[in-house]
Amino acid sequence: IPPKDFIRFLQNLDKYLSIDTFKFISTDGCDYPIGLLGDDVHVHFVHYATPDLAQRKWNERKSRIQYDNLFLMLTERDGCTYNDLLAFDKLPYKNKVVFTHKVYPEIKSSYYIGGCFDKNNPDEVGYLYEWKSKWSIKRWLDDFDYIGWLNRAH
Repeated sequence: IPPKDFIRFLQNLDKYLSIDTFKFISTDGCDYPIGLLGDDVHVHFVHYATPDLAQRKWNERKSRIQYDNLFLMLTERDGCTYNDLLAFDKLPYKNKVVFTHKVYPEIKSSYYIGGCFDKNNPDEVGYLYEWKSKWSIKRWLDDFDYIGWLNRAH
């Protein structure tokens, strides 16, 4: 889900999760389905080959959501702006993190992932699931201390 759409989705979570079906849109140049949730949230189903499978998997996963146990993640990439970071930070969810390409002390939910830069855009975080190096057994996301994050002083 693109950053602006993801934030809009989270601002109105009940509304969007009450929608039962996607409108699938043209995917010229894409080898995966893109669904429109409501009129304004695009969901890129990169792991599914067909709209039917994407819809079915969305509904399966949606049914397993535990609203009292949400942990939300955003990454400063794919066009994520400073204003998006601020909007994400204001969301009324306790457990949220946005992985950033630099330190933002004013954004409480930000977590700087040092060294993980997008090679084509140094102002964005790279792929967190990539290996840190050719010889590493760690991925960039492994730098994130989940338990420490949950226990940090707010």
